[in-house]
Amino acid sequence: MNVGVGLPTTTPGATGELLLEWARRADDGPFSCVAVLDRLVYDSFEPFAVLSAAAAATTRVRLATMIAIGPLRSTALLAKQAASVHGLSGGRLTLGLAVGARVEDYEAAGVEHRGRGRKLGEQLAYIRGAVDGNRVGPTRTGIELLAGGLSGPAFSRMARYTDGYAHNGGPPRAFAGAAARADAAWRDLGREGRPRLWGQGYFTLCDPERGEAYLRDYYAFTGGFVERIVAEQLTSVRAIKDFVRGYAGAGCDELVLFSTTPGVEELDRLAEAVG
Repeated sequence: MNVGVGLPTTTPGATGELLLEWARRADDGPFSCVAVLDRLVYDSFEPFAVLSAAAAATTRVRLATMIAIGPLRSTALLAKQAASVHGLSGGRLTLGLAVGARVEDYEAAGVEHRGRGRKLGEQLAYIRGAVDGNRVGPTRTGIELLAGGLSGPAFSRMARYTDGYAHNGGPPRAFAGAAARADAAWRDLGREGRPRLWGQGYFTLCDPERGEAYLRDYYAFTGGFVERIVAEQLTSVRAIKDFVRGYAGAGCDELVLFSTTPGVEELDRLAEAVG
C-alpha cells in the first residue's frame, strides 16, 4: 500500500508559502502523493489552484483531490481545471470527485443542491469520455478518476465511470465495509479486475488540542457525530502505524493522511513514522 499526505489547505494558519514547502518536502520523502480537500464556505485554498502550484514544486508525487465537489462547478470548467493540472504536472493527476455534504457550499455557489448526484454522474461521463469532441483541452487522457460516497448510486457511479473508489475516512473496519461494496458494484457491471481503493485519515503528532479544535470547526455541521471524528484523530506514532497496518490489511491501495495542524514538523514526524 502507498501512503500519501494531505496538504493543509483547510487548516487555520496555513499560507501559500507553507503549502509549497509541504509539497516539496513530501516529494523528497517517502510519500506517494499529495492531496487536497475541497470547501467553498470556509477559510481554505481552492484545490485546483493548489495542485497547479504543487505541480511546479514537485516532480515525483501524484497530485490528488480527496475529494473535489464536482457539482459546485460547471462540467466543462471542471474538466478544464482537471486537464490543466494533469498537463502541468506531466500526467500526475488523480481526480477524486463526490457530491459533498454541506448545503451551504451549494448555496454560496448558486447551484441547486437537489439533483447533485445526477449532475456528478454526467460530469464523470464527460471527463471519462469524448462527450465534448475534445473541444475542451488540454487532453484528459490518463487522468486517474475516482468517485466517493456511501450511497448505492454513488457506488454505481464509481463502477460505471471511474478507475476506483475514494473513501471518506474512519477506522479500517469502516473502510473495509465500503471497499466490499465498491468491489460488488464493480463486479455487478462486469468490470475486469478490481477498483483502485483510496482511503484517508486525520493525524497530528505535535498539537492534539489544536487538531481537535480544527476538526470540531470543520465538521460542526455533523452535530454530535463530530466527537466521533475527533476521537479517531491519530495522535501517536503507534496509532499511525496501527492505522496504516489496518488499511493495508483491508485492501487499500493508497492511504492519504491529513494533518490537522499546518506546521511542517508534522510532515517530518509523519515521514519518520511511515518511512
